[in-house]
Amino acid sequence: SFCRTDGDPKFEIKKLPSPCRIVYASTGITSSTTKVVGDVRKKKEADPEWFDKLLVQYKKVYEEADKALEQGDWKKVGELADENHKLLQQLTVSCKELDDLVDAAKKAGATGAKMAGTGRGGLMWAICLDEKSQNEVFDALSKIAPQAWKTEFA
Repeated sequence: SFCRTDGDPKFEIKKLPSPCRIVYASTGITSSTTKVVGDVRKKKEADPEWFDKLLVQYKKVYEEADKALEQGDWKKVGELADENHKLLQQLTVSCKELDDLVDAAKKAGATGAKMAGTGRGGLMWAICLDEKSQNEVFDALSKIAPQAWKTEFA
């Protein structure tokens, strides 16, 4: 796992109790990290109370997801990925193309999905409970995304 800090970031390697099946897809869009972060900063400065409430929700989702990850509860990780994506939408860092890929993955059988990285383009990932659903999600995303990949972590 990775955690930003005021100092150096923290990296922790975790041994998963069971395989985790992931499908990634790209929007084919690149965005300026500086612009996206600047826009989020403006939203924070315009309404610090709103931002602080969102941050509390984000931290709660992260902590629950970390526990679910350690337990290999992929259904719960998927549900929390969905929650996280909704928070990122509120921050305005998602975009229609990412949302469309997330929706398509869930419709195809992913237990959860979210954008990854800076946002406003880039990548998303979907978590799948078994090989069959992973293949179905991969096939669905391959039809609409410029690139899709599937992998398994253990």
